[in-house]
Amino acid sequence: MRLVLPIAAAIALAACSSEKSGSFETEGGERGEYTVDSIDGGMNATITTKDGTATMQSGENVKADLPDGFTVYPGAKVVSATNVDSPESKGSLLMMETSDSPDKVAAFYRKQAEAAGIKIEMEMTVNGGKMIGGKGPDERVFSLNTTNNDGKTGIQLTVGQGKLGS
Repeated sequence: MRLVLPIAAAIALAACSSEKSGSFETEGGERGEYTVDSIDGGMNATITTKDGTATMQSGENVKADLPDGFTVYPGAKVVSATNVDSPESKGSLLMMETSDSPDKVAAFYRKQAEAAGIKIEMEMTVNGGKMIGGKGPDERVFSLNTTNNDGKTGIQLTVGQGKLGS
């Protein structure tokens, strides 16, 4: 996680200026270097600190690097994908849209998660959407959030391994 937060900061810096590379210092005094390159429909970022190097790809044309056993929801429109790879974690955040119900989407991903050895630890229904999440062996993490908007179901899927979001 220590490398994921600096990636976000570097991307924010690059988005607000013409700087595509540089150095930074966190509030805790940690120093690092970053590069951000635009790609068709997205960007690539690299952060290097004393803890190692982390990379991130994000955008509408980025292919999600989902772990074995997880797939893009059948027939869904992929809105964007973000892949993070660092010494502490590796994972993907996939944003999609479908006309299927939140319940159907949740059942689909529950089946994939359980087949991957992930124990569902949280499930709730909120405003017609579904949220489920859990953990599995080898620091595997899984989170699904669906929303229901005007007959479309928004899907936010996060899967990976390590200290994602902790």
